[in-house]
Amino acid sequence: MKIGPATQPTTGISGSNPDTIVIRGHDLVHDLIGRISFTDHVWLLVCGTLPTEVQRRILDATLVAIAEHGLVPSVQAARMTLAAAPEALQGAVAAGLLGCGSVILGASEAAGRLFSEVVALHDKVGGTLEQAASQIVGRYRTEKRAIPGYGHPLHKGFDPRAARLIELARELGVFGRHSQAALAVESVLPSAIGKPLVMNISSAIPCVLLDAGYPLLALRGVPILARTAGLIGHLLEEQTHPIGFAMSHAAASAITYDGPAPEGFVANEN
Repeated sequence: MKIGPATQPTTGISGSNPDTIVIRGHDLVHDLIGRISFTDHVWLLVCGTLPTEVQRRILDATLVAIAEHGLVPSVQAARMTLAAAPEALQGAVAAGLLGCGSVILGASEAAGRLFSEVVALHDKVGGTLEQAASQIVGRYRTEKRAIPGYGHPLHKGFDPRAARLIELARELGVFGRHSQAALAVESVLPSAIGKPLVMNISSAIPCVLLDAGYPLLALRGVPILARTAGLIGHLLEEQTHPIGFAMSHAAASAITYDGPAPEGFVANEN
């Protein structure tokens, strides 16, 4: 069998020659630098087009909402890494991001998939969004899967960040079916799991972004991008006001050894 020439691999994101750098069809120097915001540029890189004013405001709001949330595990990992390797700022940022999974930051992507399933089922069978949400939540429960994006250890009554993003989506006229699906899931949770769980920021971010036209497959990148900025702020503070080793010592003092030991061994009192 005759095999033809290999297809030339291509990319539609950027290209350059000695005189011009092109980003998604735009001249970087003449069209973008000094003319668009970084939020605009993120949307352009991910979606291939410049955002509308509404899309820019929604993406910008989600980035602001999730950039900082105190001494969460990713921040502690980053600060303790920098304390141990002060020359490796990039390593400390990476340490903070590598733990971003299904519990920390990755829940936004999982919640976005949940809402997309609810909308797809509603399109297929009709009825109400609450009925579709109840069926999808029931399937998650049967499969012993967590319901992503609901409940918060601190914000019990409501997550103020989530409430503000939903409010903003209504103000901007992009409160759509994914946001409606998110609220529908919240409404069926008490009967599905036996207790109420409120929307948290990890459900608010994907529903407003999806309604604004942001792609599902890139959802996880939004909290990762936002939290990177937060990590850099923490790592600057770690260099001028270090607490990394204090956190390490606090962890050591809070944990008691209960493993095998030679006869007569007594662990230090914490």
